[in-house]
Amino acid sequence: MSDAPAPHPTPLPKLPNTAWAVLGLLSMPGERSGYDLKKWADASLRYFYWSPALSQIYTELKRLEQLGFAVSRIASQDELRNKRLYTITDDGRAALERWMRESPAGPPVLKHGVVLRVWMGFLSEPEELRKTVAEHRDWADRTLAEVHSSEEASQDRWPFAKLALRWAERYYQAERDLAEGMLADLDELYEHGEEHTADRSGADGVAPAAPGAPSSASEGGPEN
Repeated sequence: MSDAPAPHPTPLPKLPNTAWAVLGLLSMPGERSGYDLKKWADASLRYFYWSPALSQIYTELKRLEQLGFAVSRIASQDELRNKRLYTITDDGRAALERWMRESPAGPPVLKHGVVLRVWMGFLSEPEELRKTVAEHRDWADRTLAEVHSSEEASQDRWPFAKLALRWAERYYQAERDLAEGMLADLDELYEHGEEHTADRSGADGVAPAAPGAPSSASEGGPEN
């Protein structure tokens, strides 16, 4: 019996998440064109990740073919047009399973432009800031309705894809509720006339220290 160590698996290629997402779309049963993948991404992926542009999808499909993770064939649509259909390969499915297993998902990156504007709200007029938050609430409400429609009409008939859309439904519901809560908080702030208390300077005209920065009393410098 040989005591030789097991060979290390070939490292996964360093692909952008978009490539893995496209390969994930291909992992569902059936052949699909790049246009089919774009429609599916618009009806599913964009609600919890993002929807790549059609040009990005074709770029990633070409890359996946070069790696042997996907194959394609030309299919006739009619007398004048053909379309290229893509399918995942066994190597592609194995690579996708390894990526799922070995690559950390990492925390989501939150860049909330609306909350950033509220954070600097003392630079805005009350109605202007309320309008920004209200528009975000309305956007979340519209997107929530789109998720409902997508659940009813999309290709996501597979159970895990449906779970992802259900998560998206809860997310946009939460965004709408958070915006409603922010509007109530703004109304309370304006009602008490506190909107300008966090001005560019402190009450004594001295700029406040950044969080965590030492105060002048604790800096240990020479006393006058």
